[in-house]
Amino acid sequence: MKDRRARLLLALLAIVTVLLVLTDLALGSVRIPLRGVARAILGFDTDSTWRTIVLIFRLPKALTALAAGAALAVSGLILQTVFRNPLAGPDSLGIGAGASVGVAIVVLAAGSDGGSAFFAGLGLAGYATMTIAASAGAFLVLAAILLLARRVENGVTLLIVGLLVGYLAGSLVSLLVYFGSPQKVQVYLGWTYGSFSSVTSAQLPVLYAAVVLGFALTARSSKSLNALLMGERFAEGLGVRVKSARTRVLLAAAILAGAATAFCGPIAFLGIAAPQAARRLLRSSDHALLVPGAGLVGAVFALAADIASQAPGNGAVLPINPLLALIGAPIILSMFLRGSSRERGAL
Repeated sequence: MKDRRARLLLALLAIVTVLLVLTDLALGSVRIPLRGVARAILGFDTDSTWRTIVLIFRLPKALTALAAGAALAVSGLILQTVFRNPLAGPDSLGIGAGASVGVAIVVLAAGSDGGSAFFAGLGLAGYATMTIAASAGAFLVLAAILLLARRVENGVTLLIVGLLVGYLAGSLVSLLVYFGSPQKVQVYLGWTYGSFSSVTSAQLPVLYAAVVLGFALTARSSKSLNALLMGERFAEGLGVRVKSARTRVLLAAAILAGAATAFCGPIAFLGIAAPQAARRLLRSSDHALLVPGAGLVGAVFALAADIASQAPGNGAVLPINPLLALIGAPIILSMFLRGSSRERGAL
């Protein structure tokens, strides 16, 4: 019965995601009716201006928000499961900062001063290199935290360790920025604000290839994640090869967080709030349901924030991170309040 309810919710989330994508394509400085959006996507004869706006400018942005939101949410789900901490996420554990180090190395150590045209001139190979560098930086931070976690039992202490590792990564970025040229520093600082609109249709295949790879590694590990949720000893008792399973899922988390960070910049709150929202909606601890559920919730959050960012109109666009904070902070706060109420009830 529970599985049936969860699958129905997954179907509803998928429908909501499609509707938000269409809404994101329709809204902006030029309002396009949904019928015009559908005709532009399907290739029917329509206004040439609308078709250009939808296919060249808005569709890549909406698909980027969908992929990045899903990737960060599933990455956060993996981290919360492996570390058994509901506040674990790419930003809280410093993994986003590790990915930022990889991007900073690519941007600031590049051979030419590209100025604002740097990202536009990267091409597929350049973005693939930046994705690999960001994923490598995220994985190195994860490996460091995992080594330290063996000596730390308290979940709050582990979060503090993650923050400290993140600060170390941020310090390395600051040093790279200090020695970088003014043009490259400006490019990098612009990237740190976070945005779904900097990815073109030609660059989308690299982002989606990385996200599909991360999802494939995660989907293979649903049973292992279910076991790891109960602890490493429990997982070993079930016959799970803990070291290889943990390495595989953490590699998936690094690829997902690294790809989203490389293309969109540091995006906060999604990796923590979306998995928690998925758990509450589905009322399940089965990762065969939680992985697609967290991915869909993350996509919904990202698309909703992208739509809200266009609220001012007249071409003005609000920054993404503050809007995601407005969505994510209440979820995290309610999680704390529920925990404290349970403790009082136990007393």
